[in-house]
Amino acid sequence: MQADLLPLFPLDLVLLPHNRLPLRIFEPRYQEMIGEAIRNDSEFGVVLATENGVSHLGCSARVVEVTQRHPDGRFDILAIGVRRFEIVLLNQEKDYLRASVQFFDDDDPAPAPILAREQALTAFQVLAATEGLDVETPHPDAPQLSFLLARAVPEIRFRQLLLSLRSEAARVRHLAEFLPFYAARQQRIAHVKQVAPRNGSGQSKPEL
Repeated sequence: MQADLLPLFPLDLVLLPHNRLPLRIFEPRYQEMIGEAIRNDSEFGVVLATENGVSHLGCSARVVEVTQRHPDGRFDILAIGVRRFEIVLLNQEKDYLRASVQFFDDDDPAPAPILAREQALTAFQVLAATEGLDVETPHPDAPQLSFLLARAVPEIRFRQLLLSLRSEAARVRHLAEFLPFYAARQQRIAHVKQVAPRNGSGQSKPEL
């Protein structure tokens, strides 16, 4: 049995480095897995669960706080994304998946051009205001700014793309292009939700 296998938590989300992840742990197999991670202050891997299995790319996480314990054995945790990895080989010897993984970082660690960073930051602020997100705007010079900005975007496919890119400049460029489009879409959705209750009162539907 390999001691360096990374325990995996398949979820319907994509975790990114520096992103927070609140979880309620209720299945016994994951109570065992997370309990061991807490005792050993070790990492576990978060991978996107799909109908075909799990994604080959993921992000490790570390528990920073047990926020609540319930009488029935369930407990709530707050974890944070740490390192990206690629699965080399899956192991199913335990009730939960483990894997031999290869951790990776950026091949190109150079920061994005300042204009792209400013565009992405502006769109992030608009989106945060639209969604009512209680998130602090990161500093333009923050390391791996892209992952901090992506906190505001739950879109799975876009987050998985950011996870795979090994260039900070490329990630920021994608965010600078995607965030304004996404913020505008969320504003339209918020507007529709705001006016929809009035549509049943005999008033004409608004033009969108």
